[in-house]
Amino acid sequence: MRDVVVRVSGRVQGVGYRRFAVAKAKEIGGLSGWVHNDYDGSVLLRLQGEESAVDEMLQACQKGPLWGRVDKLEFVVGRISSFLPEVEYGVFKRV
Repeated sequence: MRDVVVRVSGRVQGVGYRRFAVAKAKEIGGLSGWVHNDYDGSVLLRLQGEESAVDEMLQACQKGPLWGRVDKLEFVVGRISSFLPEVEYGVFKRV
């Protein structure tokens, strides 16, 4: 089981990135977590699942939706905001 938090920067808000991420997670299957628009214009994702599913999701996140542009994808290490929810097993959602 792998648990990662990533920050996606670029043109990722207002282009359907969160909707894209939820649809892609459901398509891949076996992922839990959430996707969140952050205050700085980036998008945060928390992913939990088998190594192969998380890797496939990370590859998709680097491409993003048709109207988006991903400039950088970086792993977030350490504490994330306490305002963000815990992961619900078997659920990937927008928050």
